[in-house]
Amino acid sequence: MLRAAQRSGHELVALARAELDVTDAAAVEAAFARASPDAAINCAAWTDVDGAESDRDGARAVNVDGARNLARAAASTDAPLVHVSTDYVFSGEAPLDSVGVHRPYVESDATGPRSVYGQTKLDGEREVLAASPRHTVVRSSWLFGVDGANFAATMLRLAAERDSVAVVTDQIGCPTWTGHLAPALIGLLERDVGGLVHLAGAGETSWNGFAQEIFRQADVACGVEPATSEQIKRPAPRPAWSALASERDDVLPMPDWRDGLAGYLAARAGMIRP
Repeated sequence: MLRAAQRSGHELVALARAELDVTDAAAVEAAFARASPDAAINCAAWTDVDGAESDRDGARAVNVDGARNLARAAASTDAPLVHVSTDYVFSGEAPLDSVGVHRPYVESDATGPRSVYGQTKLDGEREVLAASPRHTVVRSSWLFGVDGANFAATMLRLAAERDSVAVVTDQIGCPTWTGHLAPALIGLLERDVGGLVHLAGAGETSWNGFAQEIFRQADVACGVEPATSEQIKRPAPRPAWSALASERDDVLPMPDWRDGLAGYLAARAGMIRP
């Protein structure tokens, strides 16, 4: 996000977790008073999906209380806030188009989270949107980037350790490169786009298909074996279908997820700046 802001000509005040506890309302208010920002972007979140199942209070503190604190503090200074949310707010039952074919979820589709993580993120969305009509909630999915752990990095690490990996075929979504998402978030602020927005890599694939494309583009010799969610059980349920698209005329489409993967691999190799 810092690099994207700099390239767009904006000065960014980046506060790490150690510098600002979003669950502390007084600290958040003080931070906004000091910085007096023109706008804010909330990237803070409890993202341990499985851990949220056993620590509901911890997840709510960050994803709901933290979101509310930031949204209210931003509103009090008349600064628009962009808040990043998730595909996990949906049930995973694919909506159908007029001819009965699966289609992506759009902003007006009914939510129905099946995990504690998904419910806390949905509650956080509501807090943000209630705080100001200028605020924006951005649902994205399957994020990967050069900073931090992610599926693409894990697959490449495993490929260096073994001849094949087993990856689920029954979870479908939209991989999204943070190198595409970050400038898109800034663009929403620049164009005063408020409300609920879906921003994810265009097109959809399974985790299995994502792994295959990672190895193909990286020219890595590693097999990808099919598996099901039932075979690879996790504490928290994952949406079987979580493809996202926007129905809004004022939201610019995201690049194809394969293009995002190519950008990620180039940034990872040091060929471009992410």
